[in-house]
Amino acid sequence: MSRAALFLDRDGTLIRHVPYLHKPEGVELLPGTRAAFIRARELGYLIFMHTNQSGVGRGMFTLEDVDACNRRVVELLGLGEDVFAGICVAPEGPGQPVLYRKPAPRFALEMAAKHHLDLTRSWMVGDHANDVATAFATGMGAVAVAGDYLTQAEADAWRAAGHTVTFVPSLKAFVDTLPPA
Repeated sequence: MSRAALFLDRDGTLIRHVPYLHKPEGVELLPGTRAAFIRARELGYLIFMHTNQSGVGRGMFTLEDVDACNRRVVELLGLGEDVFAGICVAPEGPGQPVLYRKPAPRFALEMAAKHHLDLTRSWMVGDHANDVATAFATGMGAVAVAGDYLTQAEADAWRAAGHTVTFVPSLKAFVDTLPPA
């Protein structure tokens, strides 16, 4: 039996966006994030985090720094070490070969195979055009979180081009509309 999942961007979707965040003390959950996780789990969704971290590829910080920030996210959520079914850190910088950097579909496709996911019943939620493009590339539902990088006008333009995009003010607002997985 296939399962449904949420693939979540980190910066600007789960936590306050801090450019090139690499210190755990800078991690701050966005309002409603913990409640969104609780509700998504109640509904039966597997939850994955997929984060682009070009600061690693640019030599600004290390994968260990990113891992420390990700551990801080898990700690602040307070829902157990297994809150994420998988985490993907895409460390590629500009000009480097792309393996996992969104909008590449590789992580979602690998997790779909590993966890028997139905990507057509799953969602990519993020605050950047690359997140939305990842959804388009994988057949997932696209959820655009309002913020510094996405606007209602962009969501409307994608819709005008024939794409389905849900535009929301926050992860919590989206999860509150989800049916059971």
